[in-house]
Amino acid sequence: MRALLLLAVVLISLAAPARAADDVAAAQGVIRSQVEAFSRDDAAAAYSHAAPAIQEIFPQADIFMSMVRNSYAPVYRHKSFDFGEARVSDGTIAQRVHIVDADGIP
Repeated sequence: MRALLLLAVVLISLAAPARAADDVAAAQGVIRSQVEAFSRDDAAAAYSHAAPAIQEIFPQADIFMSMVRNSYAPVYRHKSFDFGEARVSDGTIAQRVHIVDADGIP
């Protein structure tokens, strides 16, 4: 009985990192999709990936896209982006993204 309980605890503890990795992969997929939408000037698609709090501040896709173009030019147009470290804590994912702007400046 103890061995079965120990096995269950081990399996559950191994499943948590796997779920976290799946969550990080899903978050990276959303980020990648939004970046691709920016590159196509697809305001509706980019806006669909914005967090609800951002959508409250910018209630229309074109307003959101204008804000990104004017205030976050390296996000809107860049030479490259790579995913850095991701941290998962209490169901929240913090994903670092390294961006090199269109002029080659990190």
